Amino acid sequence: MIWRSLTARLALMFALLATGLLGAVGLMLYRGLETQLTLRDDAALVARVEQIRTLLQDSDALRMVHDKPHLFENMLGNREALLVLRYPGEAPLIEVNPAHIAVPDLAPVAAGDSLRIDAVRRSSGADGTPFSAVAADMRTRVPGKELRITAGRLMSERTRILDNYRRQIILMVAVAGALAALAAFLLVRRGMRPLAQLAAQTAAINTANLDARLATQGVPRELAPLVESFNAMLQRLAASFTQLSQVTADMAHDLRTPIGNLLGQTEVALSQPRSVDAYQELLASNLEELQRIARMSDNMLFLARAEHAHLAIEPAWLDIAAEFARMADYFEGPAEESQLRIVCRGDGKLWADPLLLRRALANLLANAVQYADPDSAIELTAHTGGDVVCLKVDNVGPAIDPLHMERLFDRFYRADAARRGSAQSSGLGLSIVRSIMALHGGSVQAVSADGHNGFSLVFPEHGQ
Repeated sequence: MIWRSLTARLALMFALLATGLLGAVGLMLYRGLETQLTLRDDAALVARVEQIRTLLQDSDALRMVHDKPHLFENMLGNREALLVLRYPGEAPLIEVNPAHIAVPDLAPVAAGDSLRIDAVRRSSGADGTPFSAVAADMRTRVPGKELRITAGRLMSERTRILDNYRRQIILMVAVAGALAALAAFLLVRRGMRPLAQLAAQTAAINTANLDARLATQGVPRELAPLVESFNAMLQRLAASFTQLSQVTADMAHDLRTPIGNLLGQTEVALSQPRSVDAYQELLASNLEELQRIARMSDNMLFLARAEHAHLAIEPAWLDIAAEFARMADYFEGPAEESQLRIVCRGDGKLWADPLLLRRALANLLANAVQYADPDSAIELTAHTGGDVVCLKVDNVGPAIDPLHMERLFDRFYRADAARRGSAQSSGLGLSIVRSIMALHGGSVQAVSADGHNGFSLVFPEHGQ
């Protein structure tokens, strides 16, 4: 529908506003003209009555009335005028009323008082035409006797002028409103052209060209924030799409190895009869591969819940020394097998989810046990300062190239595929640590220098 068009609505609103303003101006002009014409007609009526009053004072009133009645009719100026001369309480001496207007009963201006415009009384005729009238007394040469002058006039001419003026104003306002609507429509459509260009650019963007960006040159200032926000969104989408593609490829690659092992070993075992010991060995090997797939699936599900479903956490105040002791006891066996020692330092309280904290520490300790140099120590330390609580897992081992540090916490990313134990790693452990810290409102940091690799869990001191 046309009313759903933003251009049409803006043009209509502009046209209505312009029409309203022009109409208000026209109304003001009309009222101004009406007031001026009313004052002019009232002043003319008062002036004529004052002339008759002065004339009758300077002459023989009765003789003028009887001998020259048309003189008074001519002084009124048109055929729609009224003039009545009479002594109060008596029949009119003269009544000039060619339009047969009903003679109004007016309070007269006292003899000797000057006539003013506010003495004029206004009413309407039988057909609604405005009618103005005024009455005034004057002294005569007969002692104690006053002559009353009543004059009036139908304002037909003024009504015609105002009617014509009103029609012209209405016509001009209507024409101006239509022209304003047309001009507004054209201007708004021209002004909306950048939006149409943006729509065309966005329509051309798909998964095949997520690196495309909306042009910022020549964009109106009002649309610049929109373009910048959209380009930033495209940047995030491109990064997420690239990461998703990489994750899918890496996951397919990592799943292919255990699945290939399962298929190969099973096909070899089924190619000819085997002993019970051989089948048991095969089942044990298959169990390891299946456990690896299960761990990978569990880790992926955890990451999906943590990043997309806003996994609920249940934080509590934990004793840091007790948590360190728990983790050291759990990894005591694997550490001894790798000729490693676990040293714990630090104490205090920490506001965190117990299960998630233990999982994060377990992932870091598993990495440390896997990559630390034999006959070295893995240190668990804790310190508080600057409104944060920092738990650090430090080990002595091969340095991590600075080029890998930024991507170290990406899914399936391995700093060096040739490093010891990388084949058994899924590349999800550090991603899970980062997700756990994000849920706590904290962060994870990695430092590799001087033969030491350290991973720090930084928690807000008082929780979120």
